[in-house]
Amino acid sequence: MAANVMEIYGSKVFNEHVMKERLPSATYKSLKNTLHKGAPLDIEVANVVASVMKRWAMELGATHYTHWFQPLTGITSEKHDGFVSPVGDGTAIMEFSGKELVRGEPDASSFPSGGLRATCEARGYTAWDPTSYAFVKDDVLCIPTAFVSYTGEALDKKTPLLRSMNALSNQAVRILKLFGKDVDYVSTTVGPEQEYFLIKKEDYEARQDLILTGRTLFGAPSAKGQELEEHYFGVIRPEVSEFMKELDEELWKLGIPAKTKHNEVAPCQHELAPIFDTTNVAIDHNLLTMEMMKKIAPKYGLVCLQHEKPFEGVNGSGKHNNWSMSTTHENLLDPGDTPMENLQFLVFLAAVIKAVDEYADLLRTSVATPGNDHR
Repeated sequence: MAANVMEIYGSKVFNEHVMKERLPSATYKSLKNTLHKGAPLDIEVANVVASVMKRWAMELGATHYTHWFQPLTGITSEKHDGFVSPVGDGTAIMEFSGKELVRGEPDASSFPSGGLRATCEARGYTAWDPTSYAFVKDDVLCIPTAFVSYTGEALDKKTPLLRSMNALSNQAVRILKLFGKDVDYVSTTVGPEQEYFLIKKEDYEARQDLILTGRTLFGAPSAKGQELEEHYFGVIRPEVSEFMKELDEELWKLGIPAKTKHNEVAPCQHELAPIFDTTNVAIDHNLLTMEMMKKIAPKYGLVCLQHEKPFEGVNGSGKHNNWSMSTTHENLLDPGDTPMENLQFLVFLAAVIKAVDEYADLLRTSVATPGNDHR
């Protein structure tokens, strides 16, 4: 099994290993400058990357591409465009340009905007996030992108996240230079632990409230809940174990480092925990994880519930975020072994505590949803 995991891991991802293997050396170096130093992406470089990416995706069966983005709906969105391009003699070629890779122009009028978008400015723009690898899903090349309005306002969850990561990096680098550290960038990392419920499909279909809202709105308490606490870390049921095995394999193919799986406290509740990653990548991975859970569960006669509080009287489902800041070689929230290293740790720890205290209202607003209120 170990050899198989190593073989399939990241097999559907256009990652740095694939880039290094397939891109011309000069193109790879230029793209690395964009990935790691934020250098502008030259259109000629984008054209080469797009051509190589298309060939790689087609080898995996892809016929279409999509700018995969995160509007203010709480789920991801995608529009599939074919590589196919007729040439006029009754035949066709497969094309994908650097311009198509870097930018898209979806209609923004049917997505939530919070009143930011004027009626006469219906156009939206998607822009490639090269720091999050493209991947193939359901025979479609998926390109992670940001989504903004005609005048540049964020219409998604990724754009504010990328901006906040950049703002935090600028200030963290400034502080590190006071400690004599020569660093160019500080990244934030997170490993979202995803809790979820698995219930039998026939039970789900018998409850219109579950179908329509994702939670039960009425009903008698269960005869047996979580009082005995025996479900937590208990033996995993065979059908759930088979679901988890397939889920792991599909996530590994997408380069998602699924690490831990176990029963949670409430009956029929479970958890998947990944290894932490750069924040924007980890969020992309979490959204993919949730999508795969819902897609795979019906194969085993199950339905995956991801509402924060699907059942009254037992635990709800959280998404624990183990957040930190780091340079290439150093976790900034890890206590040091010397007084000077401890001083640096204490400075960053104090800054985080002050930020959480001073901007608690913004933090709470960012996670204020009806589901979390129920939980």
